[in-house]
Amino acid sequence: MNGLLEDGLGLMVLGMGFVFLFLVILIFATGYMSRLLNHFFPEVPVVTPKSVVAVPSSEAIDPQLVAVISAAVHQHRNKKNT
Repeated sequence: MNGLLEDGLGLMVLGMGFVFLFLVILIFATGYMSRLLNHFFPEVPVVTPKSVVAVPSSEAIDPQLVAVISAAVHQHRNKKNT
């Protein structure tokens, strides 16, 4: 019985050792492949054109629309609290 337990523990340590070694090799291989791809295919910085956003003047805003939106927000907040 004692020999079987020793054999089982030996196989367990051997199996866990192989898994650990495989994972370490996988980590280094992934890092190497990443550096290799970045070397051959460098990322090109994306240039975004700056667009001008038109800000509406206070004359263009309809006061009735502001009142309706404010009332809707107020009603929504009151529903959440109850």
